[in-house]
Parts: sequence; C-alpha cells; structure tokens
Amino acid sequence: MQKKASRRRSTTCRPNKRQIQKRRKFLEEGLTPLVEKYWFQRYDLFSRYDEGIKMDEQGWYSVTPEKIAITHAKRCENATVIDCFAGVGGNAIQFASMCYHVVAIEIDPLKVDMAINNAKIYGVEDYIDFIVGDFFQLAPSLKGDIVFLSPPWGGPSYKWVKIFILDLLKPKDGYEIFQAAQAITPNIIMFLPRNVDLHQVEELCWLSSPPLQVEIEKNYVRSNLKGVTVYFGGTAASSQCGSS
Repeated sequence: MQKKASRRRSTTCRPNKRQIQKRRKFLEEGLTPLVEKYWFQRYDLFSRYDEGIKMDEQGWYSVTPEKIAITHAKRCENATVIDCFAGVGGNAIQFASMCYHVVAIEIDPLKVDMAINNAKIYGVEDYIDFIVGDFFQLAPSLKGDIVFLSPPWGGPSYKWVKIFILDLLKPKDGYEIFQAAQAITPNIIMFLPRNVDLHQVEELCWLSSPPLQVEIEKNYVRSNLKGVTVYFGGTAASSQCGSS
C-alpha cells in the first residue's frame, strides 16, 4: 500500500508593524544600506539623536557610542583635552561636559559642521574649539593636558580581521600616531578596535623613557564588546608598563 506524502506547510517570518515602521523611517532619512545596522543603534550613539543629530556615512560607523564616550570623559575631568580625530563630535561633546576646554581637530570640514551642530544640541559648543586641519601638521603647536586618539579603523571591515595590528590604523600606523601625541603630553587615551593586538598596544608605553603607566579597558554596550580603550600616563590606573 503506497503511503501518501505528507505536506508540510511552509512558514515565513513576516516583519511586525513596529519593524515595518522602523524600516520606513530609515528609508525616509535617505541613508545607505551600509549604515542600516548602525541606524538601529542610533540612540546608543547619540541619546539625543531625534533632536537633529547629523552624521555622514563614515560618521555612522566611526562615532564612539555615547556610553563609552562618557567613560572616556570621566578620566579627563577639569583638564584641557585635544581630540585629534574628532569626526562628528561624539567624544568631544562628552569631554566638553566634564572638562575645562576641548580642542577638536578634524580634517574634513563637512564633519566639523556636523560636529558643531551636534555640540549645540548638547549645549556644549562654547566649550569646544573646532579646528579644520591635519592633526600631524598641527601637533607641534598644540598644548593640552590629555590627548585623545580615535583614529579611523579602516571602515566596518576591521571586524573581519582576526587580529587587528596597529599598522592598519589610518591615516598613519599606530606607532606614528602615538608618537605625534606623545610630543604633546604623556597623558594619552586611545580608543581601538575590539580585536586589536594587545601585545602591540602594550609596546607603545615603551616608546617613552621612563616607560608610561598603561591600563587596558574593554568597552561594552548592551553586553556587546565594542572596542578597547588604552589609558597611558596620568590617565591610567597604577599599572606599570608591562605589568597590566
């Protein structure tokens, strides 16, 4: 006796009304598919996003999440901070809320315009001097208590590299970037990819004599590892170079 073939009902997962509304809003903002995943995290990037925050495509995947930027700023209370790759202003805004003065340097004038707009939304524009320029050309004339470095990581593709070496940082390798900052002050904070080579990072403290204190901190947002912050000199806890 021949058995009847059983029919299986195919099911498809349909988006709910809320998901459809979010998708529609994303499309209305005219953003590219590359930044879609970051758009869904927009309130992690800027809690006041809906008040008129502006970002270009690179800004979406480059800006430091606000929770992490606040963590950085807490290390810099009552100091003059130089933000060397300011982008659309995520870190500069949080520094300005806790510091005497912030110098925010960005080579792209369009990003500077966006950063000024964003600083106004947070009410801290009067505490930030925005400069359109190349950090490496400006470095010899800069004075500050703390230098913050969050150089470009090379775009979202950084996460596909098993171990991110300092040579992959832009516009120069991590060693050159660090030495340019070191000429200003030994108190340096670097925000780096979550897959960065930590042994290379620790080696940076030996570029100074005597070696700098160093502290390495992993940064999470909603239980997801987003990056690694390295504190050098006076911004670090008591860990000595090579003993962290």
